Amino acid sequence: MTESINNKKVIKGWAFFDWANSAYALVISTAVFPPYFASVSPENLNVLGYSINTESLYSYSVSAAYLLIAIMSPMLSGIADYGKRRMVFLKFFTILGALSCMSLFFFDGPEDTLFAAIAFILGTIGFGAGIVFYNAYLPEITTEDRFDKVSAYGYAYGYVGSVILLVAILALIQFGPSIGIDSSTLPVRIGFLLVGVWWLGFAQITFARLPSDDKNPFKWSFVTKGIDEVSKVFRAVIKDANIRKFLAAYFFYIAGVNVVIYLASIFAQEELNFTQSELIIIILLLQLVAMLGAYFFAYVSGKIGNKKSLLIQITIWIAICFGAYMTTDKPLFFVICAFVGLVLGGIQALSRSSYSKMINENTADLTSYFSFYDVLTKLAIVAGTFVFGIVN
Repeated sequence: MTESINNKKVIKGWAFFDWANSAYALVISTAVFPPYFASVSPENLNVLGYSINTESLYSYSVSAAYLLIAIMSPMLSGIADYGKRRMVFLKFFTILGALSCMSLFFFDGPEDTLFAAIAFILGTIGFGAGIVFYNAYLPEITTEDRFDKVSAYGYAYGYVGSVILLVAILALIQFGPSIGIDSSTLPVRIGFLLVGVWWLGFAQITFARLPSDDKNPFKWSFVTKGIDEVSKVFRAVIKDANIRKFLAAYFFYIAGVNVVIYLASIFAQEELNFTQSELIIIILLLQLVAMLGAYFFAYVSGKIGNKKSLLIQITIWIAICFGAYMTTDKPLFFVICAFVGLVLGGIQALSRSSYSKMINENTADLTSYFSFYDVLTKLAIVAGTFVFGIVN
């Protein structure tokens, strides 16, 4: 294992998973799928006897996916720690997410709306659950003094990779008719297929370069022992004042961050009447500025510390949200989005690395600790998107 610590090839392989799966976060969760879902689906859909409008159905789908992840991940991560099978779960959820994403190719009309919602939920489960095991590798591939830099490195890879694929998909959508693709939905659906292929393909680099698991022989008792491990970590978190306070604060500020990530395009489309092309420009702006923000705030944290750096970012974020609420001016909204991107990259990377520093480096329960971090993130997403659906 020691040969994997601060090994450039291993770190780059780890970062390539961000490159691979961030395409799902950008294209499916943010840029292309939400407006496509709203335009193709009927205005209202009957689900279990309730009439739900399209935007609310999308937000409820996000809530359902992350609620399931929040329920599953503590148990799965405990099992992964005890059975030493992090890579097995990372591969499983990558395959689940990528294949579900590819299946969105068949979302071609209003009659496919429920199918698309289910595929989106499964894809999001693959994306979110996989991140638990991906994050847990961070303390195994680098030393604490490099957590901030390596974490930012991963996010930067994700931003660059996802933007490259988004630009390619948008070119396909824009110029599809000129190359013989006359269907109004086919270029978008090919884009969904490409995201799954991209995700599964580039993840192979990660699978090849990360340290392999020292698997224990499988036993059904892993299930109960996995739950026991999670319970043990939960008790440790409750007793550790620093981790407890950090996670409590993290829940509230990351709720605001993630609700913006998942619902900003719908907000801009519905409230400010942004066109698809304007939304695309905004999202590309966010991604590019976020990449710079990840490195900028990693530098700032090196000078003034993680806590002060996070407080600065949270303060800026509060001002951003008030500004977005007050404005009806499109040019001003573009400026606000630039600041969103600056904070977005930094706050995610620094939150992950700050939490890593609080965990005892000799613990055998790395995945379980990260599952609690991840569960709070998912529950924050559930709360925020569910409230949005009700209000909408």
